[in-house]
Amino acid sequence: MYFRRHHPPARGLRAPVRGLRACGTLLAAAGLLMSACSPGSSGSTRTTDVSLAALPRATPANLSAYYGQSLNWHECGVPGFECATMKAPLDYAKPESGDIKLAVSRKKATGPGKRLGSLLVNPGGPGASAIGYLQSYAALGYPAAVRAHYDMVAVDPRGVARSEPVKCLDGKRMDAFTQTDVTPDDQAETNELSAAFKTFAAACETRSREVLPHVSTVEAARDMDVLRAALGDDKLTYVGASYGTFLGATYAGLYPGRVGRVVLDGAMDPSLSAQDMNRDQTAGFETAFQSFAKDCVRRSDCPLGTKSADDAGRRLKAFFTELDRTPIPTGDPSGRKLGEALATTGVIAAMYDEGAWAQLRSALGSAIKDKDGAALLALSDSYYERDSDGTYANLMAANAAVNCLDLPPSFTGPGEVKAALPSFEKASPVFGDGLAWSALNCTYWPVKATGEAHRIEAKGAAPIVVVGTTRDPATPYRWARSLAGQLDSGTLLTYDGDGHTAYGRGSDCIDSAINAYLVDGTPPKDGKRCS
Repeated sequence: MYFRRHHPPARGLRAPVRGLRACGTLLAAAGLLMSACSPGSSGSTRTTDVSLAALPRATPANLSAYYGQSLNWHECGVPGFECATMKAPLDYAKPESGDIKLAVSRKKATGPGKRLGSLLVNPGGPGASAIGYLQSYAALGYPAAVRAHYDMVAVDPRGVARSEPVKCLDGKRMDAFTQTDVTPDDQAETNELSAAFKTFAAACETRSREVLPHVSTVEAARDMDVLRAALGDDKLTYVGASYGTFLGATYAGLYPGRVGRVVLDGAMDPSLSAQDMNRDQTAGFETAFQSFAKDCVRRSDCPLGTKSADDAGRRLKAFFTELDRTPIPTGDPSGRKLGEALATTGVIAAMYDEGAWAQLRSALGSAIKDKDGAALLALSDSYYERDSDGTYANLMAANAAVNCLDLPPSFTGPGEVKAALPSFEKASPVFGDGLAWSALNCTYWPVKATGEAHRIEAKGAAPIVVVGTTRDPATPYRWARSLAGQLDSGTLLTYDGDGHTAYGRGSDCIDSAINAYLVDGTPPKDGKRCS
């Protein structure tokens, strides 16, 4: 699935927040879940009656040393920020079996006014660096009133970035993996796709065997409670985006009595199966593409024609098919060409922010008219966090590791994908087949899933603000409605607009409502709608 939102919103391309379940490219892009229907839905979805149970209020004796630890703050090379290392049990069921070390960073409240404690932020993923997000945006770009009252804090979740990262393929092998054909035309190509996922999974097991069984969202949420205690806060104040909403909601479900002011922006619905989640997200990207296409065809420079959004979709799909047969040059020093997989990921990357639409039009124009794939390749590389030297951040590795642990796989094998193709293609004529096949990734994962689809009610928690964007590609709006309905104290705040997530995207209505909640403790009225 595609989820993420770990860079500043608005203005130009924001590397998308890979929210929810990702596969590995458009191998890494499969989807999320949700419960309820809305316009553009791919159909009804299945929900569950299983609810996340709260943990005991009292801290277990075998965790007291973790909860009582003092963080040794020190300078970390970024002006204004401090860093520390926090210890947590690798296995909460067996704390005596060893520790995992988690990287933490903070920027102290700027004042004036009363300090309200710590504000923990998470940008999504799973696999995005919360510390990178904090140091490059949140602690600098969040509203001044928020930064004045809170120490801005982030912890890279276990297995991510600076916190004992999951490692899988090296750069060259990742290049090959991201170019794997995810729309197989025959059995030989189907076998190649399955082999690619198996190779990826085997590499993760070989290089990250110890940590791989212990990077679930539940464990990361428990780490957040250890951090809350180490920071000296009685309750957790938190802003999570995309997958960060699942992490925050999980915390609320486990520790409802310790919920402070919590904002969940671009919400996931934890009550869905992986397949339903992937299908819903597929429909979400189609909704976003239709919005882009309607804007594009009104412009003289639209490389997808000027007839209609549906015609633009057919033209884009035909272009993908052409690239599947004959990739085009990119000028990349490593010799990579632009094939269907990389092109699709580049287009999907631009769906996260309408500010990137002009960039996408230009990139598509170069690729379609001039047979120059460089600009679309750059979009794809930004999504995968691939540097110009050919190295990758561990985003894709951590993304798969967390997702495949949190839910049983979407499919047990290629046969089930083939059976599901019609429903995915109905959800999105443009992206459906590729996203369906991409959901095969967890099928071959070396560690059995420890989680399952469940509702999160967090009974007794303080008000939790759930934010949904009506044309969000990665976290469809109905997921926000569903999560707000599940939470005992959920309050739904709606942004009627395009793009992934809403806070900080330019809506004064949204920003004012969230700022008032964080600073004054006054949540917006349930059902408040902004544009």
